[in-house]
Amino acid sequence: MAVDTQFHVLAVDDSLIDRKLIERLLTTSSFHVTAVDSGTKALELLGLQPNQNDNTDEPHYHDQIHNMKVNLIITDYCMPGMTGYDLLRKIKESENLKDIPVVIMSSENIPARISRCLEDGADEFLLKPVRLSDVDKLNPT
Repeated sequence: MAVDTQFHVLAVDDSLIDRKLIERLLTTSSFHVTAVDSGTKALELLGLQPNQNDNTDEPHYHDQIHNMKVNLIITDYCMPGMTGYDLLRKIKESENLKDIPVVIMSSENIPARISRCLEDGADEFLLKPVRLSDVDKLNPT
């Protein structure tokens, strides 16, 4: 499958270990993966937030990939600064991004949290550790 037609997932997790795990699982399932460590960086990639380096002469990171098509966003719930729930809300409030499916991950099985995420637009809520069988359910083919 060519990279430009490959199903593209934006993975967001502040934990390097969890980020690498989800990236490996998604790649194993033939997804193209872009991984970032915060909701803020995810919004930059999606063009919803100005780049933090706007005062430099360097090319803007989000300008380089602003046209990147993302088919799915998978994010950790509990992150410093912006939670996965906050990221979900910002994506669903965006006219351009609201149709992108969002999957929330968490190591905490809190029914009220899960319900709130699903009611506010998350397509799926996965409990960590995420397994290959969880990722396989996300595959559109």
